[in-house]
Amino acid sequence: MKNRKLLSLLLVLALTMSLLAACAPQNNSDPTAMPEATAGTGTETPATSAPEVTDELEPAKTELTIGFTSVPSGFDPLQGTSTTPLLFSTLVQTDANMEVVPDLAESYSVSVDGLVYTFKLRSDVNFTDGTAVKASDVVFSYNKIIENATSIDLSVVEKIEATDDSTIVITLKRTYSVFILTVTTVGIAPEHLYSDDFALNPVGSGPFKLAQYNVDEQFILEANDDYYNGIPAMKRVIFVKMDSEDVRLAAVQSGQVDITLTSAVTAAGVGTVPGYYLLNEKSVDNMGFVVPFTYDEGIINEYDAPVGNDVTGDPAIRTALAYGLDRQQICDDALSGFASPAYSENDGMPWSNPESKIDYDLSFARKTLDDAGWVDSDGDGIREKDGLKASFALLYFANDSVRQAVAHAVAQQARENLGIEIDVDAAASADFAKVMYSNPMILAWGSSNPMTSYKLFHSSNAGKNDWYNPENFTNEKVDEYLDAALSAKSIEESYEFWQMAQWDGETGTSMRGDSPYIFLINKDHLYWARDGLDTGIQKIHAHGDAWPLVANLREWKWVS
Repeated sequence: MKNRKLLSLLLVLALTMSLLAACAPQNNSDPTAMPEATAGTGTETPATSAPEVTDELEPAKTELTIGFTSVPSGFDPLQGTSTTPLLFSTLVQTDANMEVVPDLAESYSVSVDGLVYTFKLRSDVNFTDGTAVKASDVVFSYNKIIENATSIDLSVVEKIEATDDSTIVITLKRTYSVFILTVTTVGIAPEHLYSDDFALNPVGSGPFKLAQYNVDEQFILEANDDYYNGIPAMKRVIFVKMDSEDVRLAAVQSGQVDITLTSAVTAAGVGTVPGYYLLNEKSVDNMGFVVPFTYDEGIINEYDAPVGNDVTGDPAIRTALAYGLDRQQICDDALSGFASPAYSENDGMPWSNPESKIDYDLSFARKTLDDAGWVDSDGDGIREKDGLKASFALLYFANDSVRQAVAHAVAQQARENLGIEIDVDAAASADFAKVMYSNPMILAWGSSNPMTSYKLFHSSNAGKNDWYNPENFTNEKVDEYLDAALSAKSIEESYEFWQMAQWDGETGTSMRGDSPYIFLINKDHLYWARDGLDTGIQKIHAHGDAWPLVANLREWKWVS
């Protein structure tokens, strides 16, 4: 870790010195000018004489430097990469309202039975090597992903074929409502150029192309001037790896980046940085704690771990925690107000049920505990029932200061307001495997695909070691809704079933229902951005605050 921090610091220092050297003969008002040695390709040689005074406006800036948390190990969309929307086209994409809109395909249709998807390609799209994108490239890309068995799940595809150079027909094994959202993640690669080293030499048809790549240090993108959907205003974008919060802040304070990530703690502590504004993007990057759903019956699961918890297995405890925690206070205490209360895994998405929202009701929470027999009979401030104290551990990942702060805010409220004792404890991720089926723990989710809800709450995934449903939640009615949602003929038809899985008026996964998750906050994604940088209309951000920011990079521009 020390070596990586040192590397990041050296990068910032090198960037600072080279910028000063490159800008010396010029007007220093353009802090985004990059030296040839860093940029990798020639930049225009600055004039040595004073510029002629004219009435013309200065040309708009077209370069950008981003302090990023990581640099990808490669850029192959057929192996799964976060850079897909920057370098590659997809058949369709989603807009800021999460509506499916055309991209490489000018139109698409779905058969009445929901099994056959037909896409018609645009005729004006070329890869950056100048060759036309053809239907055969799409077929190749999809088949390669199926062959590679990547994080992009195309197992539902029965076959994909090109009926001519501009028409693709995909037949599914069964109706699968979220398939069209999966399509938005599949970048198309040129069959004639694809090879073992494609990840380091990518060629796509997206808004940008890769100009330079320094492993684990930086990568540089240049605008694709042949891009069919509007040439990006940013002609050159430099991503510099800065995986330390301190390094990113130093880069902002010295003016060496145009935008970079920050945290609620840093933003609140620093206040303002001259020449920059705090960009605040709302997200479904939610945080809460999962609570074991079953009682401890002495079961040891297939992973040799105990299952169940006699305190959280009681529905009254879960309901009291759901209603008796002041979420806004947690937002204020743990994240300095840079968050909003969360009520589900997908607040604000089209498939979210607005009725999942609950009001903070401490009186109801206390009455729920009283009625269930949880009372403080010995006056120590902690409730008990049948000799069992209302006490449990709440775990969080070590070195995660945000989860730590949230956990402590929860523990304080639970003890003072509800009489529930929560011991906050840090654990390494490797240690969670033995404890996550019997102990509550702080987790974070947030997705732009409702398939996450299926993994979180369907009984077929209960008790698996993939983090989704360690609480062993099962509910037959919820299973029915989730199965109906997933098997709907279109994503639009599925919405009502996803929503009923959360709450149908009687039961559901939400905190009005069984409360297997106590959802707490949706983090604001925060960035220091140089004055004059317009980042366009952002989609609501999913989990992770780096790649969602740049998904619409082609819309970014400098403004007065």
